[in-house]
Amino acid sequence: MNPTQRKIVSERAAEPVGAYPHARQVGNLLFLSGIGPRKRGSTAIPGVKMDEAGAVLDYDIVEEAQSVFRNIRFILEDAGSAWENIVDVTVFLTSIERDFKRFNEIYREHFGSIEPCRTTVEVNRLPTPIHVELKVIATIG
Repeated sequence: MNPTQRKIVSERAAEPVGAYPHARQVGNLLFLSGIGPRKRGSTAIPGVKMDEAGAVLDYDIVEEAQSVFRNIRFILEDAGSAWENIVDVTVFLTSIERDFKRFNEIYREHFGSIEPCRTTVEVNRLPTPIHVELKVIATIG
């Protein structure tokens, strides 16, 4: 690995679902992988109600978003950065029509004072039965 880079793996955030780290530091920038709402050590998804076969019955985008934000905070802190250092956010929602307004409300509560750049896109699905995922860039050091 290049000496100006380091891989970040948080012991508090949910484990990645693929072959990638939670984040990578390059110089004074920290690039977080897509972060979802699961809790470490569990496959349960906060805010998601599923039937016995694993099909989603309903979900609460606010509860999912709060869990995503918690995972992001863990990763930032474990890397030596902070929430206030976030400069760019990409939001992936599986239903903009259903969730955009409520997501914006909770987003504003958490990000309003730091106002990072943001892009929001709707995606057909995410790798697990989640409904929101964030990709973040922050400064560090």
